[in-house]
Amino acid sequence: MLKNMSEIGIAIAGLGVVGAETARQLTKKNTELHSRAGTAPVLRAVSARTQKDRGFDASGIDFVPDATALAARNDIDIVVELIGGSDGVAFDLCQAALKQGKHVVTANKAMIAHHGHLLAQRAEDANVQLCFEAAVAGGIPALKLLREGLSGNEIERVTGILNGTCNYILTEMTQTGRGFDEVLREAQEKGYAEAEPSFDIDGIDAAHKLSILAALAYGEQVNFPSVNISGIRAITDIDIAYAGDLGFVIKLLGSAGRGRVPTVQPWLVARDSQLAKIDGALNAVAFDAEPVRSIVCTGPGAGAGPTASAVLADIIDIARGRRSFAFGRPAASLKSNGDLKAVPPGRFYLRVMVRDETGVLSAITSILRDHQISVESMLQKSQSANKPVPLVLTMHETAHEPVAAACAELRGQSFVDGDVLALPVLDSA
Repeated sequence: MLKNMSEIGIAIAGLGVVGAETARQLTKKNTELHSRAGTAPVLRAVSARTQKDRGFDASGIDFVPDATALAARNDIDIVVELIGGSDGVAFDLCQAALKQGKHVVTANKAMIAHHGHLLAQRAEDANVQLCFEAAVAGGIPALKLLREGLSGNEIERVTGILNGTCNYILTEMTQTGRGFDEVLREAQEKGYAEAEPSFDIDGIDAAHKLSILAALAYGEQVNFPSVNISGIRAITDIDIAYAGDLGFVIKLLGSAGRGRVPTVQPWLVARDSQLAKIDGALNAVAFDAEPVRSIVCTGPGAGAGPTASAVLADIIDIARGRRSFAFGRPAASLKSNGDLKAVPPGRFYLRVMVRDETGVLSAITSILRDHQISVESMLQKSQSANKPVPLVLTMHETAHEPVAAACAELRGQSFVDGDVLALPVLDSA
């Protein structure tokens, strides 16, 4: 509970680009934020590895080297955790703050994906708020929309472009025809991708966010290990070109349905659909629900400004006295989602790098037939006696399991010289 209704004391742990921007906004726009919140948000303490100028007025603000010490301060009502990481100091701080009866605001998607249910229960036990709008899709209020605006709806499906790095890389490949490695290097030079990009390009970041979205959408405990994850490393300029010929673009999507295995992987998305038009580093989240039918929200999904915007919104909600369960309902009522069904059947794109030999097409179609997969169309643009050539097929609706089994069998064939890639097709979104 707030100790002084005229002021609300805030501490920020972690002064990277998001933490520094949040501090800058709190100190620079205090009067405006006060008028919106009805209570003056006062930044009283910060914590970081080093004490240095980070572009905000730090006069009157205590620097605390040990972040976990913030939890014990009597002048702090809200602890803002922006350190990152699923465990370690970030997790210890949040647990300590909740135990001390302090509200917690965090942008830490990994921590919420791994420990969200536990933290939500501890927040309820302490009668305080756990808020993490900034953990998913940056400046897009996706969680608030689920928790509030769509609270009267039955969510049938959640689909999202949840990683700006991957979306930037795939957009550049589509628009320029360049290969993955070249575009990744450019993204790193421009700051869109980290020097070690695995967290983004292998789909882990998007999977953290999807597991949180699914928990809110379906009243379940967050179950990150259940997410089926495939990144974009295997996407080539060949796939981008063939997808374009078929009327699609390739996007890394997170998709979850009630009782279904959540999945993060590249999809072929119809070029005239809304998600196909989300380019560059933007994010988007689409909800199919009853009775609202369909909603698509888009905006910047990362960076100092968008993420700080979501952090500030959570701070203002707490200052106003708005109360809500972290996952939209009491933690004790959140269901375990251990028994999940496979993703529903759909259409697929298949690309096989093959030697240009007689009988290859017949052999491939025979393998697909043995797995009860029906071919819809076939494309092959080039021929070469010296190098493997791409053979692209599209398939009629089929389940994921036989497609995976057919791909595994194809990889063992002598005429296959390179990767075998199967991507699901999304005709509209």
